[in-house]
Amino acid sequence: MSGPVTVSFVVPAYNEERLLPACLEAIKAEIARTRCSAEVVVVNNASQDRTAEVALGFPDVRVVNEPLKGLVHARRAGFEAARGALVANIDADTLIPVGWLSRVLTEFVADPKLVAISGPYDYHDAPLRVRWAARLFYAAAFVPYFINRHVLDVGSMVQGGNFTLKRDALEKAGGFGDRFTFYGEDTDIARGCIRLAESSSPGL
Repeated sequence: MSGPVTVSFVVPAYNEERLLPACLEAIKAEIARTRCSAEVVVVNNASQDRTAEVALGFPDVRVVNEPLKGLVHARRAGFEAARGALVANIDADTLIPVGWLSRVLTEFVADPKLVAISGPYDYHDAPLRVRWAARLFYAAAFVPYFINRHVLDVGSMVQGGNFTLKRDALEKAGGFGDRFTFYGEDTDIARGCIRLAESSSPGL
């Protein structure tokens, strides 16, 4: 894809040949609906199955190989390969819903100081009781999020497999740190981005 890229989708994948196709189809459908300039980068993270081959079967999908196993290593490799002003981090077993990309783009246009946006999961293939339990969890988690973000002003919340951020914001915040290898990077990113948002100019 020539010219500037608005959104880079980064999809870390470890042995995800079964679930990856549905994830990529959902992403490609959203790109087609919004008609924005976007790219898809799949990070083959030391997979031992056909993950890379499956990804390459999709037109315009780039595959980056990261032999060092670990989610954070994969996210970092994808971020470094991405060219978009916005980087959307989506897990390989995630299906973004209709309107997801449009909502993301709208939020960033509406607030020039916004550096990252995230949202919850709906475990669509889980039993109904599990889905309701997850919804209750997110509802309960909103309370400490609101207090920390809007009252104490000490932090925010990012869901690791469902967040989009400005490339230059993460670069200024120090990128993906080396302190985490599997999880925890989302909290670290949220803390770094909120500090940056508080000190940034409206033009960021």
